[in-house]
Amino acid sequence: MMDALFAYVHYLAIIGTGAFLTAELIVCRRGLSADQVRLLPKLDIAFFSSAMLALATGLIRLFFYAKGLGFYLPNPIFWVKMALYVTIALISIAPTMRFIRWAKALGAAATMPSEAEVLATRRLIHLELMLLALLPLAAALMARGIGR
Repeated sequence: MMDALFAYVHYLAIIGTGAFLTAELIVCRRGLSADQVRLLPKLDIAFFSSAMLALATGLIRLFFYAKGLGFYLPNPIFWVKMALYVTIALISIAPTMRFIRWAKALGAAATMPSEAEVLATRRLIHLELMLLALLPLAAALMARGIGR
């Protein structure tokens, strides 16, 4: 029963991660309003929280449930999946720092981000979403023993 519960929470966290990242993409666009600038760091916290919940439940499943360490660790697709996760995390640093900076600048001098910076940030979010879409593929391959 606990295995099913952790799997369920893991899947919900993955869906939440994608949803909050998509929300960031929708909000982060040309002509940002002050309200949108203030919303972006909040969405980013939700994205981060969902990603951390997905990681935590995934690790719990790895160590205590599912098919166990012996099934996953020798599989190179498992390491591809981990590399994708880390890559997404590293890419997400730049948008996070920008969202924080934009919100602070808004409070200090009502300065809005430049269109070029918004578009560059959108490109990073697009890249994160593309890589995030590969995680379930890696999981599906791995769960079926492909790569072993």
